[in-house]
Amino acid sequence: VQLQASGGGLVQAGDSLSLSCVFSGPLFHLYALGWFRRAPGKERTFIGAISNDGASTKLADFAKGRFTISRDNAKNTAYLQLNSVQPEDTAVYYCAVGFDGPEERGYDYWGQGTQVTVSS
Repeated sequence: VQLQASGGGLVQAGDSLSLSCVFSGPLFHLYALGWFRRAPGKERTFIGAISNDGASTKLADFAKGRFTISRDNAKNTAYLQLNSVQPEDTAVYYCAVGFDGPEERGYDYWGQGTQVTVSS
């Protein structure tokens, strides 16, 4: 199993950004998928997660109303839509998969991450 997050970059405050996470391997449709981020000098933070079938999602409080998680099992891909980004959203964004979810913990495989930098 491999995961590759992409779509990061340098954006301005107030912009929107869509991150993708491509899953390589079998049985993507059996895995819940989570998104996390690590800001400079801080610990990794849970953003949200989506169930294996996409029927349910869970978002951290700071993500509610601005971030959306979705997935397309036919494409082995999940997405994190970031709206109205702010400088405090600057971080490396990671995706991960596990069999339990959507939860904050219990992920078995992690991607390399994609950098999002928000300028004010």
